Amino acid sequence: MTRQHKDVTTSVTSRFPTSSRLPAPEVRPLPEAPTSTWRIIGPGVIAAGVGLASGEFILFPYIASQVGLVFVWAALIGLATQYFLNMEIERYTLATGETALTGFSRFWRHWGLVFAILTVLANLWPGWATSSATLVTYLWGGDVTWIAVGMLVAIGLILTLAPVVYVALERAEMLKVAAVLVLLVVGAVVAISADAWADVPQIVTNASIPIDPLGLAFLMGALAFAGAGGGQNLVQSNWIRDKGFGMGRYVPRIKSPVTGKPEAAPSTGFIFEPTDEHMSRWRGWWRFANREQLYTFVLITFVSILFTSLLAYSTVYGRADLPKDIGFLAIEGQVLKDTVGAWFGTLFWLIGALALFAAALGIVDYTSRLVADVLKTAYVKQAKESTLYFGVVWVLVLVGCVIVLAGFTQPLILLVISACVGGLMMFIYSGLLILLNRKVLPGPIRIGKGRMAVLGWSVALFGVLSVLTIIEQTGKLLGD
Repeated sequence: MTRQHKDVTTSVTSRFPTSSRLPAPEVRPLPEAPTSTWRIIGPGVIAAGVGLASGEFILFPYIASQVGLVFVWAALIGLATQYFLNMEIERYTLATGETALTGFSRFWRHWGLVFAILTVLANLWPGWATSSATLVTYLWGGDVTWIAVGMLVAIGLILTLAPVVYVALERAEMLKVAAVLVLLVVGAVVAISADAWADVPQIVTNASIPIDPLGLAFLMGALAFAGAGGGQNLVQSNWIRDKGFGMGRYVPRIKSPVTGKPEAAPSTGFIFEPTDEHMSRWRGWWRFANREQLYTFVLITFVSILFTSLLAYSTVYGRADLPKDIGFLAIEGQVLKDTVGAWFGTLFWLIGALALFAAALGIVDYTSRLVADVLKTAYVKQAKESTLYFGVVWVLVLVGCVIVLAGFTQPLILLVISACVGGLMMFIYSGLLILLNRKVLPGPIRIGKGRMAVLGWSVALFGVLSVLTIIEQTGKLLGD
């Protein structure tokens, strides 16, 4: 190795904080950027698929059923903010093959543990499974509790028996996205009234923050869960790494201990020298990653929120008998049966149940990925990440079953709790992403001033919302 080459190598690794557990990354070439966009699309679809859940089928439609279209604008704000968050999370992983959580842990060993605990707290409540089970009872009857337990066990089996977990997850979420889009296209033609279409401009002309009667916690939950939210954004790192984006190409994927051969992913990553050739490849990867997120995650999610809100507004807005819980979906489905046809009301409940089940599948997956990555990186380096992953999967499944069997089956409350914790997480890691991508990465691939300003907005947005929500909820607990 020449003296000049040694100097360049030293310069690209010297900015990384190191410790005995997190040594400097290894220098390797950046793989070539993809020539076929369609062959590598996937992480954005998974993000949209997992995100097409509480916000799209419950929170925003519920808001539309109560106050109309005046809060739909918040979905676009939430999605735009999350787009830039996701891209800064992806920037670090594209450049290093490490997850953003590993990057945070380079500054303080326990940052990963903080986010792992918050993610578990947000997702321990199986609100998505109970929501899906509730819709199943509208179709065929039965007991929500036992249906939800069966769904949780099925999720554990699916994730355990899939030979390569990412591939199974990608296929499940792509199927779900396709089913939801079919529902929206059909609904736009046969179910959304002309009056509802005429009121679409109210999204802008009557935009407001309807704290009364909904409450700030509920609105924050909707904004934070417009798309992804909370720990799901952080796991964008793991998904693009498993898909082989950028330097993630060097990291093994999580495989089933039953049907595949588990591989231990390295706890630290890689970095490339910013030569002319590598920078040309980097620009290709960066363009592709931005487009993949924009055209899949952002576009699919916003269209879904808009159409499900219009569907609720067209069918149940203004009804005096509308329950203030997930039961509004029962009335919405019945109205669709009466006005469009029995087939469409059934289709609405069926695709809703499928969408929420697939969301629960993705949530158990990403929570387990995040926790396993943290444990492997900072605490039990000798363990296999695959083994840790499947252990966490079954802990989440079993705890979820206990919670449901104990009687906590009201999904709307569980989803608001999850969303508020998610908003607090986003406040914290928005600031950490500025530090990580500004201080650690080589100059040519570092975050620029424009995107730093957007992350600053994210810090302010979720910080203010978190503080106001804590004040509101504390007041309720004290009986004010």
